[in-house]
Amino acid sequence: MLMASNRGQGGIQQLLAAEHEARQIVNAAKNEKLARLKQAKEEAEKEISEYRGQVEYEFQKKLAESSGDSGANVKRLEQETESKISHLKTEAERISQDVVSMLLKHVTTVRN
Repeated sequence: MLMASNRGQGGIQQLLAAEHEARQIVNAAKNEKLARLKQAKEEAEKEISEYRGQVEYEFQKKLAESSGDSGANVKRLEQETESKISHLKTEAERISQDVVSMLLKHVTTVRN
């Protein structure tokens, strides 16, 4: 009977040792998973930071380009405006005598 009891004790000890080993394996797996998640998070943050930097760079580049274009557009519009004003002045000089004659004719004509 003593041997059976020793064998029972040995079996319990084996079960406790197996349980302890299983707990260590589970804890190690949890720690590895946490380490992988932490690493993935760091990599994702790094990628996000790089992407944000690239988008900001592209935005600043477009902003600088459009600002430069804005100056060119203003100059082009000024030239177009001057050209149109010059054309209107030329046309006004060309027809001004005719307009004055027509106005005088209508103002000085008496209607019955």
